[in-house]
Amino acid sequence: MEGIGCRVVRGPDWKWGKQDGGDGHVGTVRSFETTEEVVVVWDNGTAANYRCFGSYDLRVLDSAPSGIRHEGATCYGCRMQPVIGTRWKCLDCFDCDLCSACYHADKHTLKHRFARITVPGSDRVVMDSRKRSKKVHYKGLYSGARVVRGVDWQWEDQDGGVGRRGRVTEIQDWSATSPRSAAYVLWDVGTKNLYRVGFEGMSDLKCVDHVKGGSYYRDHLSLLGDVIGPVESPVSIGDRVKVDLDLEIVQSLQHGHGGWTDGMAETLGVVGTVVGIDEDNDVVVTYPSGNRSKKWTFNPAIVTRVVSSGVRRAHRGGGGGGGGGGGGGGGGARLPAAIPSLRQNRVGRWAPASASASPTPAEVEVGGDGSGAGAIQVGDVVQIGVELDEIKLLQRNHGEWADSMLPTLGKVGKVVQIYDDGDLKVEVLGQAWTYNPLAVTKLAAVSSNAAASTEPLSGVLKKMFETHISDDPAEELVKAAATGDLDAVEGALENPSNNVNSVFAGVCPLHAACQNGHKSVVGYLIGKGADIEIEDKDGDRAIHHACFGDEPEIVELLAGAGADLNVRNRRKKGALHIAVGQGHIAVVKVLLKHKCHASRQDGDGDTPLHEAIAKRKDEAVALLMDAKADLEVTNNHGFNPIHHAALRGNSSAMRIVLSKMSRLWLVNEKKDDGYTALHLASLNNHIEVAELLLAMGKANRDVQNSQLETPLHLAVERQHLQLVKLLVRSGAKVNIPERDGDTPLHGALRHHTLSQLKQLTDTQNVDKLLVGVGASSDKKSGASIATFLVQNGADVHVTNKKGQTPLDLCADPNLARSLKRTAQDQSPVVSGKRTEILTPDLTECMVCSDNRRDTLFGPCGHVACCSTCSPRVKKCLICKQPVQSRTKIEECVVCSDKPAAVLFEPCGHMCACEGCAGLMKKCVQCRVVIEKSIPFHVCCGSKDLAEQDLSLLDDAEIETLQQQLQDMKDQTQCPVCMDRRKNVIFLCGHGTCQVCGDRMRECPICRKAINQRILLF
Repeated sequence: MEGIGCRVVRGPDWKWGKQDGGDGHVGTVRSFETTEEVVVVWDNGTAANYRCFGSYDLRVLDSAPSGIRHEGATCYGCRMQPVIGTRWKCLDCFDCDLCSACYHADKHTLKHRFARITVPGSDRVVMDSRKRSKKVHYKGLYSGARVVRGVDWQWEDQDGGVGRRGRVTEIQDWSATSPRSAAYVLWDVGTKNLYRVGFEGMSDLKCVDHVKGGSYYRDHLSLLGDVIGPVESPVSIGDRVKVDLDLEIVQSLQHGHGGWTDGMAETLGVVGTVVGIDEDNDVVVTYPSGNRSKKWTFNPAIVTRVVSSGVRRAHRGGGGGGGGGGGGGGGGARLPAAIPSLRQNRVGRWAPASASASPTPAEVEVGGDGSGAGAIQVGDVVQIGVELDEIKLLQRNHGEWADSMLPTLGKVGKVVQIYDDGDLKVEVLGQAWTYNPLAVTKLAAVSSNAAASTEPLSGVLKKMFETHISDDPAEELVKAAATGDLDAVEGALENPSNNVNSVFAGVCPLHAACQNGHKSVVGYLIGKGADIEIEDKDGDRAIHHACFGDEPEIVELLAGAGADLNVRNRRKKGALHIAVGQGHIAVVKVLLKHKCHASRQDGDGDTPLHEAIAKRKDEAVALLMDAKADLEVTNNHGFNPIHHAALRGNSSAMRIVLSKMSRLWLVNEKKDDGYTALHLASLNNHIEVAELLLAMGKANRDVQNSQLETPLHLAVERQHLQLVKLLVRSGAKVNIPERDGDTPLHGALRHHTLSQLKQLTDTQNVDKLLVGVGASSDKKSGASIATFLVQNGADVHVTNKKGQTPLDLCADPNLARSLKRTAQDQSPVVSGKRTEILTPDLTECMVCSDNRRDTLFGPCGHVACCSTCSPRVKKCLICKQPVQSRTKIEECVVCSDKPAAVLFEPCGHMCACEGCAGLMKKCVQCRVVIEKSIPFHVCCGSKDLAEQDLSLLDDAEIETLQQQLQDMKDQTQCPVCMDRRKNVIFLCGHGTCQVCGDRMRECPICRKAINQRILLF
């Protein structure tokens, strides 16, 4: 389909109001409903079908995302080769071609006239010179736009969850053949990634704040459908066709289109059904052959569509009389189509039969193999097709195919609902599924009786219809296991072609029985030697299928049979990940009871606890915490479970984790960027989480990240007033500077000034800035936060590294005066438990206080006064010992750049600066080996830094350090003797000291046999 993914704007025949967001707003071509109608998803999230033949509702702004290529042409502006999208050929310069981006960006001479070449081989359309043409701005998903997840989102919670916003930073190429078809987004939660905007018609993003992406020459754009549009195919999927040509002609035309085999001769003149069209437009046709069907690939030139009055294809209403477009012939007002109604986006292929919506008064006529064709209505009984590959093809864009639908093949069910687009909701085996009407066959003999009878459907079918039996033994075995028919399983295994591990459609009997909870069949298969570790095509084993199906008894049975509970599938998900993610608590309990690893990581580095927090499965969180899940394990983004709960704002999970964790110091654990859980909660305005961290977790409210920002800095930056109040009232210091020297007050006033400037610029009334209109009208404004900070001790005179005080950043004179008065009225505020220790200047002479200390006393090694005052000092002014020697401190004898500042012991010389002293092993003056180096500030009477820092710690911080030390001891100490360091590891993962390990034959923790000992160095 040429044109899928094109970026479009409204065209000359537009009459649909502001569905697109307004003139110049951009959308993406999603699909062509017919040769006359196209579905467009606008950047604002609206989707609707529009005319592209006769009347043209759309113009093609950029066809590059659709991959249209002009081989041999090179763009004169950006050097793209070949030119992808529309090619613009200069008529005045022989060798000048431009791509659309360069053409509308005014590359090359504006006076020259260009010819537009929409697709290779199309006619050249001569344009007026751009100098005399009008340009229009286009708007939408471009750099700077604010976005949320869109209709085709399939990237889980990369955005932080439903409703979370991000900002487009750049428009990029999703692939080399599809330029400008993706957007790079930085989400508010800090993650960033590339998303589709036009690639294959997909729209992963929805714009909530549009920006201008550039401008275009409106009258120079081609009309969507004029040249670019759907490529007509002689047939479509579902059409009934036959081959009417002579054998020799068919054999000749098949060359290069799948070839010819003798078995194809039986198809000549026989009616078949198109089930696929490959990338070369060759047609895949299925023909009935006994109980099975055969499929052949034909050149589309040799097949002829068979038109039957009894068969019509279901067509989604567009603008026709019965369609969604309104009045007859498409002339009525058109309403936007809700995206979930599009076939490509129907969510949920399975629903309990009791949950079906009330049937719509609709009917669909279908034709399978010719039998039973007719109008299908709600209540009719139908049989599902038996050919797996054919059904998978037919299910595309019609509810899609799921492996759990496998047991329904060949089965009979009842139509409980018919969707607007003709798809059927069929109750089969007690469950309801969505099917393409071409995938089922109506059973006329059963329908009337079933509709009128109150007897359950299963009873009617047993009386009136015998289920289709396949001639594939493996298929029958897998189906019997899936339905729990033990007798049928035993009978199928008696077939010599079968074995207990036979595979059909990628799964074996044990997988099917485990997922559907058939305990007797599972036990029988295991008893027959079924391999419990065999994988399906996705790498899932029996234990994974049991977890998907929420079958705790099956998990118990598999665990007893020795199944590996920690094995991961190809998506790197373990059984516990699956059970937690699905919310299957009973399965989680069984897995943990059998010692399933509670902290195994998946491909994203997430543990089951990460999964439980993200999916808000609080009961699973509690179970995992009771199982001693490791809170130190971080995922690929550097988040441990505590960080994850703070990021997600999951207060209930945070409460459970904090109440059950023993190592509270992990609350202050930092990510690689220095962010703690409290930083993340403050950044994202998760007040309840922050309260829990401060109250239950005793979080350090003044901790700094790699930018030296405290949680208060981040709360002020994001204008979270309630969080600012919470942090300050809990004792957070208000005058801590970050890397640039800015305090939280700097940030508050800078934000206030910028917001005022933006407001006044928008209203084009800059004069109001001088009188400070609206300075504090917003309760969440920077002014309110600044006032609160000053009321709680923020210093209005402190300067940052640029020499600016907070008031220097305040352009509102009224607010500045108010803050000054508030600061003068406030008494000194002591925040927090730690008090500042004021120390005297350790460099000035203790006698005259005029000169610097430069004399070393001996033998005590103190520096107390200058060389002028030192002769009068008889006893050291610091330690009161008699002074026996006085030595003036000179410059470093090594570098001669700095004064000597390190005292060597035992010789007592001070002859090197701090930088050079660290390199020395012997004193350069007397060549005596250095046993200890004493810094200059210690010689001047100050305490050693380690002692000084320890004296500043409060009780809570000392307790935290003690907990950390004890945890490190527990992790490295031998669990047997509790005396020696753990230095031997067994293959089970546990370890002891070497002395204890040599005496043991089995692990003291898990009781597994010790086959090998690995010595740690």
